[in-house]
Amino acid sequence: MGLLRDALLEVAAAARPATCRQIFYRMVSVGAIEKTEAGYQNVVIRLLGELRRDGALPYEWIADSTRWMRKPTTYSGLDHALMRSARSYRRALWDTAGGYVEVWCEKEALAGVIVDVTDHWDVPLLVTRGYPSLSYLHAAAETIAAQERPCYLYHLGDLDPSGTDIDRCIEGGIRELAPAAEIHFERIAVLHHQVEEFSLLTRPTKRSDTRAANYEHDYSVEVDAIDPTDLRELVEGAILQHLDWAELGRLRVIEAEERRTLATIAANFSANEPG
Repeated sequence: MGLLRDALLEVAAAARPATCRQIFYRMVSVGAIEKTEAGYQNVVIRLLGELRRDGALPYEWIADSTRWMRKPTTYSGLDHALMRSARSYRRALWDTAGGYVEVWCEKEALAGVIVDVTDHWDVPLLVTRGYPSLSYLHAAAETIAAQERPCYLYHLGDLDPSGTDIDRCIEGGIRELAPAAEIHFERIAVLHHQVEEFSLLTRPTKRSDTRAANYEHDYSVEVDAIDPTDLRELVEGAILQHLDWAELGRLRVIEAEERRTLATIAANFSANEPG
């Protein structure tokens, strides 16, 4: 058990942040445990919980975007609001870009794995939690229709009958609800060539799936099987091809100057605020 704990720590440290299921797949791929539900629940989930409670594994190494809290943004005073604004101010990177980019993800848990990349590059991350609802598609289509420029949608989902059918649902729904928009839809994971490229663990395709008749392969792969680092690189690669680096450099200079201006305003307000 001590060896398993050490192996889990090593895998988690290399992949952070990662979901529990991604760590499970890495443990299976290195031969540390068997690919069974018992191995996932009774070994990985249990030991990761113990390691976090013992302080051996930082909580932030495990990504979980499925549970969250809603709270309005509030401030202890105007000076606090100004200082927060000065620290967090960012220039929109895509206002002057020739295209608009979104990243779509089938699984909510994986949002915590890739959100640092999408946040860094100021790109919307949309999580469907399986099939998106019509209301969700309509809201997304309204944003896309308002762009009046080419829109690039990149999707990450399971390679199985339902996962590939979700591609059809998203792309078809957006095209139907934003008929005038120029839409470029692309699945970036999981792809069949990635199974060999990343040595991904597969499982037999469930022929009981009602969509299996349109799926020609006898294997399926969860997107969780892709190493978190590789997943982040796939997302970043899709985004970076649309950036104008000269324009990005110009915006960064403006952003830094505007942040300094906000900090000066905040400092002056704080100094002059009545005692």
